[in-house]
Amino acid sequence: MPRAARRFILVLLAPLYLTSGIPCQSATAPPVSASAYVLLDADSGRMLLAKNETGELPIASTTKIMTALVALEHSRLTDVVTVKREHLKEGSSMYLAEGERLTMEALLYGLMLPSGNDAAECIADYCGGGTERFVEWMNETAAELGMTHTAFANPSGLDAAGHYSCAADMARLMAYAMRVPAFAQIVSATTATAGTRTLSNHNKLLASLDGCIGGKTGYTGKAGRTLVTCAEREGLRLVAVTLHDGDDWKDHTALYEYGFSSYRRGSAAERGETYAMAAVRGGEAPCVALVAAEGFSYPVADGEALTLRVETPAAAQAPVNAGQRAGEAVVLLDGTEVGRVALVAANGVGAAKAAARPTVSARLRALFGAMR
Repeated sequence: MPRAARRFILVLLAPLYLTSGIPCQSATAPPVSASAYVLLDADSGRMLLAKNETGELPIASTTKIMTALVALEHSRLTDVVTVKREHLKEGSSMYLAEGERLTMEALLYGLMLPSGNDAAECIADYCGGGTERFVEWMNETAAELGMTHTAFANPSGLDAAGHYSCAADMARLMAYAMRVPAFAQIVSATTATAGTRTLSNHNKLLASLDGCIGGKTGYTGKAGRTLVTCAEREGLRLVAVTLHDGDDWKDHTALYEYGFSSYRRGSAAERGETYAMAAVRGGEAPCVALVAAEGFSYPVADGEALTLRVETPAAAQAPVNAGQRAGEAVVLLDGTEVGRVALVAANGVGAAKAAARPTVSARLRALFGAMR
């Protein structure tokens, strides 16, 4: 993905995580055996459930979510890559052979479906001219995403000093990644072909969980079982993360059933709808309608309510251009701010034309008329 496009998505995501927080639970939360976990609404950033969410832990092959994103930024899917002997690392593999030539797309499927460490090394070496530079890019992207409890030391997720993340950061990463079309397409595939081999996705939830649209598994002796997944139902897109979890398939299923049964997508503002009128000083019209520049929705549980508080200046000075920002609508969940929407002028308002001054002859005619 071009860097400009990635930065645009980062800008869109930035405000989402200002409103994150653990709400009052509207239903009984399921027991989860993980050392740390998060259930996150991917669109708003609201944490629906969490435990030890900022605890820094090894993350095993869920690392490859970041590897894939950086690769998509620094290569094209059609690039042809030659496998080198040093790429053939230990652990999970897509079984590359030295000298084999595969497209970047095939390598990414090998990275994300069977979790190939060999694919990770091959991708990082090709994109970065060595894994060191590639890992620097991984850490730069993590910083841009606000992953403050994360550091990467390699592209595969093998246990290493200084290689860790937390459940909240990994949920944030997955929410972002699922907005990248190529990434979302890869992780949603149950099988793929790479060269002469058929690859199978290790993410069992694609077949067993209603609405699962992607994810990444992981395991090392130090990290235990790690799992990051995404599921979507009836307008809600949720991300679940479990770290060091001996029963992750069951736990993810239970987390999603809780989330989808307890929350619905509530709309607080509709794009283009009028939410206020603003006075216009010196204008052709005395006021202008203010409409929402964007829509705003948020997950709400039974008994919760979204409301708006409009904040606008006392008056706008003409001329006013259509689309000109003229205030904000503050979105409140049970009285607590969870977001803001810009309000913009629905149409332009020109400056009022000054009354024409009478000419000299007109003044004289008026004077003589008065004298008669």
